[in-house]
Amino acid sequence: MNLLTILTNLAQTMLSTVTDVIPIAVIIFGFQFAVIRQPVPNIGKVLTGFVWVVVGLTFFLVGLERALFPLGKLMAQQLTDPVFIAGGEALNAVKQAITLSWQDYGWVYLFAFLIGFSTTIAEPSLIAVAIKANQVSGGAIGIWGLRISVALGVAIGISLGCYRIVVGDPIHWYIIAGYVVVVIQTLFAPKLIIPLAYDSGGVTTSTVTVPLVAALGLGLAETVPGRSPLIDGFGLIAFASLFPMMSVMAYAQLSQWYAQRKRPEAAQS
Repeated sequence: MNLLTILTNLAQTMLSTVTDVIPIAVIIFGFQFAVIRQPVPNIGKVLTGFVWVVVGLTFFLVGLERALFPLGKLMAQQLTDPVFIAGGEALNAVKQAITLSWQDYGWVYLFAFLIGFSTTIAEPSLIAVAIKANQVSGGAIGIWGLRISVALGVAIGISLGCYRIVVGDPIHWYIIAGYVVVVIQTLFAPKLIIPLAYDSGGVTTSTVTVPLVAALGLGLAETVPGRSPLIDGFGLIAFASLFPMMSVMAYAQLSQWYAQRKRPEAAQS
């Protein structure tokens, strides 16, 4: 790939980013001037910020397209390949159509867990939500505590979703059971964390996580015998959205339990 191609791709991505950002700017400035009818404080800084947003998103998207997405797709294809799973007897296993059990996909589950955790930790939308939650709660909600709890939820959810693809279970039973747990947790979790926990499921379905998780699900469904990429390959995003609700509320419940346990010990001392 030559420099001209890179610059052309960069320019096209920047043009697309500007096109995506303009409606947001029009709505914000339109309401500011037409509805609120007040000037924008520090208009120079605001416009400079919009420029940096466009530049940052451009480089971010190009980096994802050129490096992270192809690498993630390649890893998913390699780890779900029966030749890799069958090991040294790969060719014979493929030729004789030996059926692999769900235990043989251990590396897939581990990769799903790690890729789910790492992509969620790097998710820009989650970082933004965690910072705002920390600010409005006066520090009661830790930035890293929220990010790690959401990432653990995504990691567990994607691993379980990969297991579902391998064994071929209907997805709706997992989703129904998951939401039953969420409803039960809602009854006992601290009220401060419940709305944030529900929102945490949505922030995971963003720029970094979705393409890699989708590539993993489709790659797994294409290589597991008897699975349909259309029916079984999709659905991992649902797991990635559901389980962070559980993990964030569980994090809050554990924190509350730990704080209550510490109070009697502090009173005795």
